[in-house]
Amino acid sequence: MARTDEKVSYLPKGKQPRSARDTAAASVETALRFLEGRWKLIILFHLFGGRVMRFSELERSIPLVSQKMLVQQLKQMERDGLVRRIVYHQIPPKVEYCLTDWGQDLCPALDALLTWATGRPAADNAAARHE
Repeated sequence: MARTDEKVSYLPKGKQPRSARDTAAASVETALRFLEGRWKLIILFHLFGGRVMRFSELERSIPLVSQKMLVQQLKQMERDGLVRRIVYHQIPPKVEYCLTDWGQDLCPALDALLTWATGRPAADNAAARHE
């Protein structure tokens, strides 16, 4: 069987045609990857304003999330640099979460998103405009 990995490849980065629109779309895609996941935005909202929360507090404040999913989302956010995990080596163990400065910088953008979402026209008006 022939190998296809040598035959099929992307153009070298320097030779790819890039318009400003393509570059902006790629940047938006990259930014949205940090927020991908059903619970990440909710976790962010709970941690905004410099709040420091223990894992159990986060779990109680988001009752529909499973423990496994909360752990996964927090690990991804920590890996991406949005969340800081603080471990206190004591008995019983204590772990707290807070936003990094970079994670806190998302606050104005998400506030703007909320403002935009609350300004949504009624369903009747939206349907009438599409006709």
